[in-house]
Amino acid sequence: MGVSDAEEADDALCILPRRERTRNLVAYWFLGLCNNYAFVIMLSAAHDILSNDFQANSTDPTPIPITNNTRDCNPVSTGAILLADVLPSLTTKLVTPFLLTHTRLRVVMVIVLSSASFLFVSFSTSQWQAFLGVVFASFSGGLGEVTFLQYSSRYHKNVISTWSSGTGASGLLGALSFAALTSIGFTPRTTVLLMLVVPVLMSVTFFFILEHDKGRLSRPSLEVDCNASDVERLVQPEETPQRRSVFASLRAKGRIISRIGFRFIVPLATVYLCEYFINQGLLELIYFKDIWLNHHSQYRWLQVDYQLGVFLSRSSVNFYPIHSIWLLAFLQFTNVILLTSEAVFLFIPTIWIVFLLVLFEGLVAGAAYVNTFYRVAHESLHEEKAFSMGIVSLGGSVGVSAAGLISVPFHDYLCTLPMMR
Repeated sequence: MGVSDAEEADDALCILPRRERTRNLVAYWFLGLCNNYAFVIMLSAAHDILSNDFQANSTDPTPIPITNNTRDCNPVSTGAILLADVLPSLTTKLVTPFLLTHTRLRVVMVIVLSSASFLFVSFSTSQWQAFLGVVFASFSGGLGEVTFLQYSSRYHKNVISTWSSGTGASGLLGALSFAALTSIGFTPRTTVLLMLVVPVLMSVTFFFILEHDKGRLSRPSLEVDCNASDVERLVQPEETPQRRSVFASLRAKGRIISRIGFRFIVPLATVYLCEYFINQGLLELIYFKDIWLNHHSQYRWLQVDYQLGVFLSRSSVNFYPIHSIWLLAFLQFTNVILLTSEAVFLFIPTIWIVFLLVLFEGLVAGAAYVNTFYRVAHESLHEEKAFSMGIVSLGGSVGVSAAGLISVPFHDYLCTLPMMR
């Protein structure tokens, strides 16, 4: 018996997105990689940027001389770099979800700001210029994240998985490239300059690899429905002008925020608060003397260790989804208690235990990120998805901002305490 024309048409519609899907999944992986790279580089270089020798262009900044009773502290906490790296991003995420137009213009701005961040830090002759470069990186990362997450609503929801994996790879490769290049002899500022290849890669990915076919994007449900049952295909919500106008209103967006706030935004913000307080408030104060790594190198490689955990867990959602974001928040708070105790009392006998704790911190952090956005992508109505993605990303920036605010006074206080190890 032959196949009807209608069935052949349905099959064609299902096959086409499958052919396109690989290309778009790969594109979103690279977009995630490039978007977060500047943010990661600035945090990996934070201990160097704040040292007095950074402007002298030295390969490995000379630590402040210490005695058995004093701590090796920069004059300013790396939490200050964190604030410069996140507050502009937070401002961007507060505004951008309400402005859903001009995607290509946004992407151009992301590329320009990312390039400017590397140039300003690399050629800075004073600390304020380096901070300005960090601010540009923050604007770039915040605008890029909310833009690409909103734009993902036009594609198959699995692009969220590859985006998350790409952002995890960004953390790992960014921290690893900075630590490795400085270890083999490049100065921190030269290493930052070499990262200009990243915005170039983003340009190629978005404008030449990612597909922007308007006909296909105008019927996003067809791509999802290829794996759905016949009944599920029939109940997809029809997007009418009336529905679009309702969800464009501020009142409707407020209802969306109230519905997803406690389930997604608050626990994600809690995880981010804990992990970035560890990374920018504690790790620079956990220092093992007389080992094969000096203080600056210990900080860099602990950042690599954290990013390894993030990468592994951000790539795991299709294999092991986690439904309780609040459980992940509790686990991250436990990490804060353990590592805060170590920063104060310095009781852990070997750096390898700290490496294990920081790896676990990264695993929890990455799992919270990818599972949050994966659930939002699966549980949101199509017409809500773009706004929900953008506003949930705000939770992370709120948590990071709070971590930076706490880290600075904590650093100042702890640096007045005697060295116990």
